[in-house]
Amino acid sequence: MAATKKISNALQLIGFKVSRAVIKPAHKKIYRKYSEFTMTPPEIFFENLLLSENHLKNISGDIVECGVWRGGMIAGIAEALKGQQRKYFLFDSFEGLPPAKEIDGERATKWQSDTTGDFYYDNCRAEQDFAIKAMSATGSDYKLIKGWFENTLPEFNGSNNIALLRLDGDWYESISISLKFLFPLVVKGGLIIIDDYLAWDGCSKAVHDYLSSIKSASKIRTTPSGVTYLIKSE
Repeated sequence: MAATKKISNALQLIGFKVSRAVIKPAHKKIYRKYSEFTMTPPEIFFENLLLSENHLKNISGDIVECGVWRGGMIAGIAEALKGQQRKYFLFDSFEGLPPAKEIDGERATKWQSDTTGDFYYDNCRAEQDFAIKAMSATGSDYKLIKGWFENTLPEFNGSNNIALLRLDGDWYESISISLKFLFPLVVKGGLIIIDDYLAWDGCSKAVHDYLSSIKSASKIRTTPSGVTYLIKSE
């Protein structure tokens, strides 16, 4: 799930230098407010906020997150964008992650099998009441959609105007499904944040395969602290 300490460790294992993010006092306040609802390390959290603020200044549309856990990251973004007229859609099974497959890589299957590991977090399982509490604290217009992505995303008709799509689904299949059904709904110039791109092989493969399948010119970019994102070019 979210870019946690396990992801920070994974980034460093593959040789990616995690730098200090640009920190605003307001972002520190937001992090303190939602820290119990997120596994995201502060530097990554701050850069998610900074990306959202800077890029969405002149882009209207809704915010969608696939992979919510306790809702702290999306709540933080909603707090940072407070006052803007946006709807928020939160997708999660709230049953933890599905089983990792061979395409997700050996580290992914090893992590999921180590149920006593420090960063296992009950297979990223969380009660949806946490996300409800976090989003309610933002005062935003939101809808929480519970279920596995393959069941919920094909039926989604809440928005055809997505300004920010944040993908935190970890595995190849989850990211592939999310991109298939939601990328076409992202507005031109919209922001797509891919939380696990640098952490899990399956996630990066899913992004490459999807962009290749639609012959997209959207470029993969990474912030100093390791937040991977796209600006939709189509």
